Amino acid sequence: MYLPKQFTESRVEELHRIVRENSLGMLVTKTATGLEVNHLPFLLDADAGILTAHVARANPIWQEVCDGDAVLVAFRGVHGYISPSWYPGKHETHRRVPTWNYEVVHAHGTIHVRDDEKFIRGVVARLTRQHEAGQPEPWKMGDAPPDYLAEQLRNIVGIEVRLSRLEGKRKLNQHHQPQDREGAIFGLESSGNHGLAQAMRDTTQEASQPPDTSTQQDSQLRS
Repeated sequence: MYLPKQFTESRVEELHRIVRENSLGMLVTKTATGLEVNHLPFLLDADAGILTAHVARANPIWQEVCDGDAVLVAFRGVHGYISPSWYPGKHETHRRVPTWNYEVVHAHGTIHVRDDEKFIRGVVARLTRQHEAGQPEPWKMGDAPPDYLAEQLRNIVGIEVRLSRLEGKRKLNQHHQPQDREGAIFGLESSGNHGLAQAMRDTTQEASQPPDTSTQQDSQLRS
């Protein structure tokens, strides 16, 4: 991943936050027929450095990978289009162009297939607890008839990714002047993208160095 210094996110707590808040990851694997991408909800065990998920038994990916193969899981956080019309500077010089702001984490590691009932049941239970927590009446595995649940569990296979490193990128107009960042934040809020607006506001508050304007124009289009 291309990582300009001003967009690099190396804080572990931020990387973990992005993964947990955006748990549908893109699992990228290399198979005999080429690259494959599967979209799976992952659980992060930060202490163990492990991502867990499951796939349908009918999905051939679990048979196409070898134990210990290198894989990548990409997690995308808030993102959105930035119009140059939102920048006050555009109306002064017209030297502004469109761009796309975003947060992303790339999780590198090795894949391990776990085709055992205890592991699979545990993954499903933890996923359920995590995603049902906000429901008025959370569904739990015990709500389903045991024979039906057992049948469903037989139809999935567990996946474990043992992490070797995390790469993070937060491209949030850090290279722009404060008035242009504020203009973009206002534009995002007006268009309903409050999550990206807040991420940009947080980044502005975190910044301790003045923006580098020497490369502003030629870096706006690069992601």
